[in-house]
This record gives sequence, structure tokens and C-alpha cells, in this order.
Amino acid sequence: MEPKLTLVGAGPGDPELISLKGIKTIAKADVVLYDALVDESLLEYAPKEAIKIYVGKRAGQHSHSQDEIHKLIVDNALKHGHVVRLKGGDPFVFARGYEELAIAKAFGIKTESVIGISSVNLPGLYDIPLTARGTNESFWVVTATTCKGELSKDVTLVAQSSATGIFLMGLGKLKVIVEAYRAHGKDKLPIAIISKGSRQDAQVIKTTMDNIVELAEKEQIKSPAIIVAGEVVGQELEQIKVDYLNQPLAYANA
Repeated sequence: MEPKLTLVGAGPGDPELISLKGIKTIAKADVVLYDALVDESLLEYAPKEAIKIYVGKRAGQHSHSQDEIHKLIVDNALKHGHVVRLKGGDPFVFARGYEELAIAKAFGIKTESVIGISSVNLPGLYDIPLTARGTNESFWVVTATTCKGELSKDVTLVAQSSATGIFLMGLGKLKVIVEAYRAHGKDKLPIAIISKGSRQDAQVIKTTMDNIVELAEKEQIKSPAIIVAGEVVGQELEQIKVDYLNQPLAYANA
């Protein structure tokens, strides 16, 4: 038995969005520590004799503290061998994966990582590009809520730019995010909220800054959710098609 920790990104909800390497890693687990945002059907890939431990980690609900998770990682690796830490999204995008690696290494435990599809990539599932030629040159990924529960100062910075803003853990801060944009005259900037990731009960709403708070309340949008703000949200696929059809295509007769 060799103590080992492998971080595995489970993706943004849909169990089919985990990587093949992630599935193969789960199949070699002695212990699986899994988050609330992980689809529990993924546990079926683990050996029947493997220990499965739910460790919570969802805003507004009871969960294990990060220190408790660290203790579970170390204790189970030293006692049982291979611990797979199954985390929603990607382990290194606002998911404290590096902290978990560091604590394992401090105890001489071998570590490995299997990256996953982050919730940052969710807009593409709903035909919202993160970048669009001629519209924006960058996108910012911001945790709207800091570890102290405060609004990130980066919200104001991205609100001033032409970049697409992607706000994680921001639904509870929606009003102040909107205020930051409106303070810079962006009342009509397109904005979308994607709730419950890529799950079957996902919700997506699109509107402009001046209407989003009211619409989110009307549609009863729930966490977990990401907020996407920027001109790319207003990209219309039909208009793009028309623009291309109106252009002479050099390869049309090829």
C-alpha cells in the first residue's frame, strides 16, 4: 500500500463531461472524497470495496470545513492508500485544489492531478462564446465573493473593461455586480446567468444589466450559478449566419 492523493475534476455537473482519465482514476481508488456538486453516478466507477465519503462544500449548506477535508485526505491516505478527491469543475479554478495537494505533500503523500472542465466553460454549452472576433479580446474569471465574504475588488476593474466578465460564486452579489457595471454607463450591456451548470435541471436567462436582477428574482434562479457579462452574451447566431451569407465566399466553387 502506497499513500497517494489524486485530485480529479468531475466537470460542471453532467457526468458525461468528466475525462476518460478521471474515470480510470476513480476505478483505482481505495477512498473517494466527493463534493456536493459532483454527480453521484460517478461513484459507480469506483471499486465496490472503496470507501465513499461525502464532504459537502456547497454555499449555504452544512459541509465539512477545509481543515476537516485536509484531515480526511491525510488520515485515509495513510490508512487505506489511494485517495481520490473528486471535485466539481476543475480542481484548480477557485476550488482549493492546491491547498489539498500541499497538505498531502507535507505528510510525504504522493500526489497527482487530473484536470477537469471548469464551470468557466459552461457558456459554450448555451451558445454563448467567451470571445468573439471583433467583439472582445479577453475574458476575466472572477470570484465575486472573497474568502472573507466580501465583494472582490476585481469586479469593479472588469466592469470598466471591454472584457467578458465571468463571475463565479456571485449570485448573492448580483445586485452589487450590476451596480458596478451601471456606474460605468453599461445599463444595456448583455448579461446571462447559468444556474445548475450542465445538469438536466439547468436554467439560463439572458437580458441586460438594467433588467437582470428583476428577471433572476422572477425566474427564481438558484445557486450554484455563474454570471456572464459582456457583448458576447448578445451575439446572435442567426445574424452571424446572415453576415457570412452576404459575403463573397472564395471557396464556394472550390
